[in-house]
Amino acid sequence: MNVENPGIEKKMMSIVADDGTIEEVEVILAFEFKDTKKEYVIYTKNEKDENGNVTVYVSHVDRSSGEVKLLGIEDNDEWDRIKDVLRELSKSE
Repeated sequence: MNVENPGIEKKMMSIVADDGTIEEVEVILAFEFKDTKKEYVIYTKNEKDENGNVTVYVSHVDRSSGEVKLLGIEDNDEWDRIKDVLRELSKSE
C-alpha cells in the first residue's frame, strides 16, 4: 500500500540485468506514442539524489523478439517527447 496515496497500490516489475541479477522496481507510468507505436516505461528504484529528489528511469519497451526487453533511448527527438511527458507527469503530482 502506498502511504502517500492511500488506496492506491504500487505497481512493481522485475528487471533482469545482463548479469542475471533481478531487481524489483516501481512502475510510475507506462505509455505509448500512438504515431510511432513505441512503448515506454518510467520507473524508479526509489533512490534519492543529493537534493532528496527520487531518481526515475525511462526505457523503451521492445517486444519484437517475443520477450520483453527494456532498451535505452538514444534519439534526441524521442527524448524531447519523453521529457514533455515527464513535465506533464510532474505537474499532476
